[in-house]
Amino acid sequence: MDTRRLALLCELTRLGSMRAVAESLHVTTSTVSQQLAALSKEVGQVLVEPDGRGVRLTPAGRRLAEHGARILDAVEAARIDLSAGAEPNGTVRVAGYLTGVRDHLLPLVVRLAEAYPRVRLLVREHEPPESLALLADDTVDLALTYDYNLAPAPVDPSADAAPLWTARCGLGVPAGLDVPADGAVRVFTACAGLDWIVNSRHTADETVVRTLSSMAGFDPRVTHRADSLGLVEHMVAAGLGVALLPAGRPAVPGVRFVPLDDPPVVLRAYAVARHGRLRWPALSLVRELLREQARPAGAPRA
Repeated sequence: MDTRRLALLCELTRLGSMRAVAESLHVTTSTVSQQLAALSKEVGQVLVEPDGRGVRLTPAGRRLAEHGARILDAVEAARIDLSAGAEPNGTVRVAGYLTGVRDHLLPLVVRLAEAYPRVRLLVREHEPPESLALLADDTVDLALTYDYNLAPAPVDPSADAAPLWTARCGLGVPAGLDVPADGAVRVFTACAGLDWIVNSRHTADETVVRTLSSMAGFDPRVTHRADSLGLVEHMVAAGLGVALLPAGRPAVPGVRFVPLDDPPVVLRAYAVARHGRLRWPALSLVRELLREQARPAGAPRA
């Protein structure tokens, strides 16, 4: 049903004649008549009937005009609600990896509740490939993802990925293992004969491990897979192998963090949304708050 035609019907109810409607909207009487005839065809009911030299609404026309007033009010409310200058509101569905959600997204919940009480977050924990699949299916509005400088994620032309934060990575090794912090290739060479632990739900860290192992001249023996960084650290402490770990995590007894340099290994986080969706104020707000939170103090906005 064309809401513009519905508006003409409501105007006819208010003004009483097609001529008055035409004058009010600066169109011809013939245009009003044609549009109302088209509306009658759309709904399959006669909406207007002759009444002397003028017209009047039929019972079906009066009922539709009653619905029409509410429909047009709702359409206008939606237009205002979704306009660029509207107060952000609505439920933003976010999928993201555990560390990103815990350390960066959840702190926004209190901030939103205080400053933007009409915005609500709906959170799902997923690894980047899963989050991006949900974004493509329109199951979520925002995907919190990551890749590595040595394993860049493919670019999806249908999505907009805003860089957030970065984290240097190193190798977590059993505390008693003598591995010199002497460049990434030498570190990997020293661990060539060990077992390797990688992510069970994402292949990016395994790609990094295999890239650096290739540079060191060996094929890594990947034997264990786990999604939780906490579990990975405990597996390293138990002597099950070595694994990539982000810097800055609290020390775990039995695990030594060996920095990786030359080349460095850098985890890069992104907030990904579909093109065009960022015109929705609530989604735009959440992504901008994530970017502000990740931006170093004093750094200019992009």
